[in-house]
Amino acid sequence: MFLPHVHARLLLGAAALAASACLLSVETYGARSDAARRQAGAPGALRGPYLGQRPPGLKPEVFAPGVISTGIFERDVAMTPDGREFYFSAGFRAVTTIMVTRLRDGVWSAPEVASFAADPAYFYMEPCVSHDGRRIFFLTTRPRAGQAPKPGWGNNSIWAADRNGDGTWGEPYDLGSPVNGPDLTYFPSITRDGTLYFSRAKAPGKDSAIYRSRLAGGRYQEPERLPDSVNGTGLIYNAFVAPDESYLIAGVDGREDATPPKRANYYVFFRNADGTWTSGANMGPAVNDPANTQHSAYVSPDGRFLFFSSNAPAEPAAPSLKGLTHARLVELNSSPRNGNSDIYWADARIIQELRRAGR
Repeated sequence: MFLPHVHARLLLGAAALAASACLLSVETYGARSDAARRQAGAPGALRGPYLGQRPPGLKPEVFAPGVISTGIFERDVAMTPDGREFYFSAGFRAVTTIMVTRLRDGVWSAPEVASFAADPAYFYMEPCVSHDGRRIFFLTTRPRAGQAPKPGWGNNSIWAADRNGDGTWGEPYDLGSPVNGPDLTYFPSITRDGTLYFSRAKAPGKDSAIYRSRLAGGRYQEPERLPDSVNGTGLIYNAFVAPDESYLIAGVDGREDATPPKRANYYVFFRNADGTWTSGANMGPAVNDPANTQHSAYVSPDGRFLFFSSNAPAEPAAPSLKGLTHARLVELNSSPRNGNSDIYWADARIIQELRRAGR
């Protein structure tokens, strides 16, 4: 889910892009991914872990440009434990859904709409795969039983789908109470033992806080609000939790130690041996570019890579018109770092270095 001012600004920005971007985006995989395919080592195919992309260092890089990060709005990474399915949220104007690419016979498929997120009447985003790969959680605006449909992000609740015997996903279903309720519930993240972390708010961008619900006897228990060391400063949202519950990464809006101050930044909160939490360490300028907006973070199942979304642009806000051509405008509009959200990745040592620094 977005903070309301961020959500409105980004959707309006996307709508203001030239209409040609919509036409180009449907051709993205075929027309924009030649370089990425060549990196995979065979013409016309992406092979190997992480869509055949060269692993990054501590400096973040755009992930799979022209394939995953394409110039439309992309965020929210999730992967299966074996790394063979890669999910992400994608949107353009009135469409927001979850995409998936799969490694089959050594080749990654072109991204397609996930089966559980195919109803265009509702928004779908923020996928989260369980650590056995048998269940996927996600945010949807689809009304729960007894709820009336609402425009935009009026409904926000966590739904799930279970894996069928043939590897496909079953029908999506409401996760139900006590996780879902009258408040807005969004951004699921799950630990190895099944504990579900999520965000909850009375209204978009109002009193957002991180909760967790323990799994006992196959049922989620009454959620508990995390302590003020996590929830007490600024507006926190969209928390990814480590499989062993040793840390969480979230966006926080309004803290004085942000760059610039009070801007939404990514923070990592470490869990101490006694179960308490640290007050959060700013993840630094490599992740928190002053020009970007923070939406969501994720760490790969093998613990090697940090993924996060950012809308930091590559071009100045008002570039010189000298020598500018229509073709260049179209290229900028249909490429990563055009002001829409892209997915970045970096070596996850960033997290452990912050822990060793005692932050």
